[in-house]
Amino acid sequence: MEHERVPVLVVGGGYAGLSAATLLAWREVPVMLVERRPGTSIQPKSFGVNPRAVELLRPVPGLEEQLSQVWTGIGVSPHMITSDAPPFQADITPVAPVGAPQTEIERVLRAKAEELGADLCFSTELISLEQDDDGVTALLRTRGVERVVRADYVVAADGYESPLRQLMNVPTSGKGELGRTCSIMFDADLTGLVSDRETTLRHLRNDLFTGAIVTGCGVGAHVLGVNYSDEDTEADFTDERCVDLVRAAVGRPGLDVQILDKTTFPVAHLLADTYHCGRVFFAGDAAHTMPPTGGQAGSLALQDGCDLAWRLWLVLTGQASPSFLDTYDAERRPIGTLTATAQLAGFGAHTPLTARVATFGALTPPTSQPTTFGASAPPTVRVGYPEPMQDPASALVAHRYHSAAILTEPDDDRSILENPRIPTGRPGSRAPHVVLDWDGQPMSTIDLFGSGFVLMADKQGGQVWTDAGRLVKERLGVQLTRLLVDEELMDVEGRFRQRYGVRGGGAVLVRPDGYVAWRSPAPTPEPAATLERVLRQILSR
Repeated sequence: MEHERVPVLVVGGGYAGLSAATLLAWREVPVMLVERRPGTSIQPKSFGVNPRAVELLRPVPGLEEQLSQVWTGIGVSPHMITSDAPPFQADITPVAPVGAPQTEIERVLRAKAEELGADLCFSTELISLEQDDDGVTALLRTRGVERVVRADYVVAADGYESPLRQLMNVPTSGKGELGRTCSIMFDADLTGLVSDRETTLRHLRNDLFTGAIVTGCGVGAHVLGVNYSDEDTEADFTDERCVDLVRAAVGRPGLDVQILDKTTFPVAHLLADTYHCGRVFFAGDAAHTMPPTGGQAGSLALQDGCDLAWRLWLVLTGQASPSFLDTYDAERRPIGTLTATAQLAGFGAHTPLTARVATFGALTPPTSQPTTFGASAPPTVRVGYPEPMQDPASALVAHRYHSAAILTEPDDDRSILENPRIPTGRPGSRAPHVVLDWDGQPMSTIDLFGSGFVLMADKQGGQVWTDAGRLVKERLGVQLTRLLVDEELMDVEGRFRQRYGVRGGGAVLVRPDGYVAWRSPAPTPEPAATLERVLRQILSR
């Protein structure tokens, strides 16, 4: 059988797989995505994309605007959404809020990936996979027709049960399966019971079941989630039973209900003990499955896909050595563990609901008012994070990395969270947002990152760094943009030095993912030699 050839094979067409395919295609890396389902999800699943995920998607032309239009296009103005969490102020991030359901975001990502040239193969199942020193061989089946694909690397975004993770005997840890939920998507006239201008989550507990219901214009239809135990099976949720459950949930026995779709899924806490096995890299639920409380699993999966894309691009274009890919596990796994642990704590807080709810109008979540989905995250995001980090922005935007691709400074405290409202600019931190002016056009430092490395220096004494950057770029063949702040880029608010921790004559190197890799707070005697040494170390060369 003749082999097809592709640099990257992505298995799974959810958030992690689609973001990886989109960002690889944008970087002109040929990529094939296979998904056993006939298309993207028709159920809303998760809601909203957190600011950090939007920042990573932002470099793809038009993508952020399309995601924002999806949110406003379903009849919700981002400025009308409320949340218990404080709003993300302009001094943290320039990104627009996105609170749309997963079904709409997946649709946008699929269209963008295809527009950029990614080969997306739905109704295609991975049958087997073998890897050797030079690559990976995958047997695929599409509607009964088999073919063989040879790839350099594989992104395993194949979900909680992850056949690839099991095939490779990757060990896991965590609490395992905590229960199961049947998600019932339905249409019914709920006039007088729900607001047409809000997408709202209410937790339920009555004589028939415990669960939650999501209603409002952001859903496209309404969704009832019913928790069930081992005594039930997926087959037990017939259309007739689902209609009865919906009627019980809304307190209207004679309600006319149309069942649009139903699916079951586990509620679990499961962590892969490594995020890669040879040439196969795990992302999304295949790497970290967590309870939905906290609402960050979807955004974390999007970040995984984006993160793998820039790392694979560097290796496949020869800018980094293959061993550079080890940094994916070193950097992303602590964040996956942190988030999953927080959401597990949130699940524990939500589970013991004791109040009996008799009618729809009496429904309330465990605390105060119904949860109205905002553009950033459900308000439960605080649960489980360290007490000093009360601002949810810390957990959503300000993760820190530690790996061979970060030149950590001697006095670094090795923390994995920091306060984004008081940024330090130290290596391993997300590069802070600073307002700039470029030839009369306002922009953010965040807009500078994505396509390659960026070397920034202050105009005062910084020319030596841009000259050094030109020499090192040519010598190493690395995509490197050199910029002087307060020359072509004007520091509108005078915050660059403070937020990035550099003085006149200093410089900072930012990676394609917008993380500070290294900085020289003050001048150094041999900038070209220093910069070359730094880049060689970061890129494992």
